[in-house]
Amino acid sequence: MELKIGDKIPNFTLNDANGNTFDSSSLLGKPSVVYFYPKDNTAGCTAQACSFRDQYEDFKDLGAVVIGISSDSVLSHQKFAKQYKLPFVLLSDASKKVRKLFGVPTGMFGLIPGRVTYVADKEGIIKMIFDSMMPKNHISNALKAIKKM
Repeated sequence: MELKIGDKIPNFTLNDANGNTFDSSSLLGKPSVVYFYPKDNTAGCTAQACSFRDQYEDFKDLGAVVIGISSDSVLSHQKFAKQYKLPFVLLSDASKKVRKLFGVPTGMFGLIPGRVTYVADKEGIIKMIFDSMMPKNHISNALKAIKKM
């Protein structure tokens, strides 16, 4: 089932890049950006992550949390975050259960995991969904949505 604007961010737990358990309930009380991306260390995904990194202070100044999710392993996320100095949380969804929970579609005729960004308010209600394989457009759209809250 694909999430829509007005739906609540579903409850889930995943491991972060340090192997710690992340619980989605920790997002409540602050605006959040949850973005799904295909794969660590690919050109588009690296550009997207680095763009979120470069504007991270803008999100932080607005009280927002940024979370990146892919099916890569905890170790892959650890290396990716360290190499590009990513200041936000990366979560490993190896089983793709959270991707399915959100209803993130696949791209390129079902061959590539989709790239979708969700912005939720402090109650966890989704206010914006941006589905595009154009990585850098996600950051500006997410920031605009956060500023409107």
